[in-house]
Amino acid sequence: MFDLIPDMAAKRAEISPDATAFIDAGSGREWLFSEINTAANAVAAGLGQAGLQRGDRLAILCLNRVEFFITLFACQKTGIILCPLNWRQPAPELVETLKPVGAKALIHDAAQAGLAAEVAQACGIPRFGIETDIAAWIETEATVPATEIAPDQPWYLLFTSGTTGRPKAVIQTAQMTWANAVNISQATRMTADDRSVNFLPLFHTAGINLYTLPLFLMGGCSTVLPKFEPGQIFDLLKQGKLTQFFGVPAIYQAFSLLPDVGEIDWGAVRCGCGGAPLPEPLIRFFARLGAKVLNGFGMTETGPTVFLMDPENAERKIGSVGRAQMLTDIRLDGVAAGETGAGEIQLRGPNITPGYYQNEKATREAFTDDGWLRTGDVGRRDEDGYIFIVDRIKDMYISGGENVYPAEVERVLNEHADVLEAAVISMPDEKWGEVGAAFIIARPGASLDPVELRSWSRERLAAYKVPVRITLVEDFPRTAAGKVRKPELRTLLP
Repeated sequence: MFDLIPDMAAKRAEISPDATAFIDAGSGREWLFSEINTAANAVAAGLGQAGLQRGDRLAILCLNRVEFFITLFACQKTGIILCPLNWRQPAPELVETLKPVGAKALIHDAAQAGLAAEVAQACGIPRFGIETDIAAWIETEATVPATEIAPDQPWYLLFTSGTTGRPKAVIQTAQMTWANAVNISQATRMTADDRSVNFLPLFHTAGINLYTLPLFLMGGCSTVLPKFEPGQIFDLLKQGKLTQFFGVPAIYQAFSLLPDVGEIDWGAVRCGCGGAPLPEPLIRFFARLGAKVLNGFGMTETGPTVFLMDPENAERKIGSVGRAQMLTDIRLDGVAAGETGAGEIQLRGPNITPGYYQNEKATREAFTDDGWLRTGDVGRRDEDGYIFIVDRIKDMYISGGENVYPAEVERVLNEHADVLEAAVISMPDEKWGEVGAAFIIARPGASLDPVELRSWSRERLAAYKVPVRITLVEDFPRTAAGKVRKPELRTLLP
């Protein structure tokens, strides 16, 4: 797509030096684009003085903060590869994550100092504090020579959750960043006048790219919160300080339960949702308040934006993630172009990762022979070309010879007035081979009877799709991005 990717921080500072790029929610400090670029130059120089060179891997362990993005831009300037780490993991897991990529140093904030010390010692690498070393580098206002960065060169690595084994390091490139910015900005009508909030964890693609990095490239402003604080985010919405907002379903669910949710001018905010489908009742709930929450779909391997629903059809096409955006091609395996039907979603385009860092086997397995990324998700195309996510291929189970997609069953269960959220997995059965087991979070104050819920479901689902076991739980085990960890639900089965 590109022969060369410009220095993003430098270019943005050249175009709009005196515009605000970030607001630190803790201190209230506003960082101008010119200040971000100056700080990134200084950090780049500091990293060089510390002995890091182009291609070296630099781990970072911190809550959300402006200095993370300063360091990210410093890495683009130098060709150093940033490796964001999950601060929720214990030291042994982080060491196992880092060893395969061979990190040369570790940056951390004060809150993670103890954890960082354990990891750095186990890996035999130096560490640098954000409040101490990085702050001192920024004060020097040093500069670095311009470095040409190839569009497909690794810029940073994001680690998969590791639910099926050791985490894989997904390569993220500057080309992927620009392609994602095009995909998401044209889908959300993003401009330099927009304001959003950064709170999703920065070791996850959503924390970096939905919408903070694209908004930076467009010249807009992000308020940075250390982590998810519902009250702070809700206050920003009530005060009219956000025009763009992205959240996972659990966040919209939490908002829907607040007594003053109707006090927000939802029509003034363009809302996106990803990580999992937003249930129809929640879509309709927010629509009544004036919000059109747009379901989307993406992966760490896709930068992440692939699909996002358009606001004009958000209510007419409930359940759809829309169409593939500008810089991504899609095909459904086994379904001819333009025809309706279901098949594995396969993707190609400049937003697709070149692969997994130092893992040729995993890279080969992720792509078809003709170069399309296998998503592992089944999608259905309707007569208007809109895509509906059926389910993960690996989550499908066979009951009495019939294919059952848990996502379909979950959508039906979520329609019950007393169900806040449902998660369905398979369990062994002597007669049918496999049957469904549902875990349910009831709405606050509701009295939910599992027997009644099964009877209610039988009126809306084929018998083989109705969960045999229904278990009420307080909450689900979740990833940092809010996705339900279904393998952990299996441990709750008898």
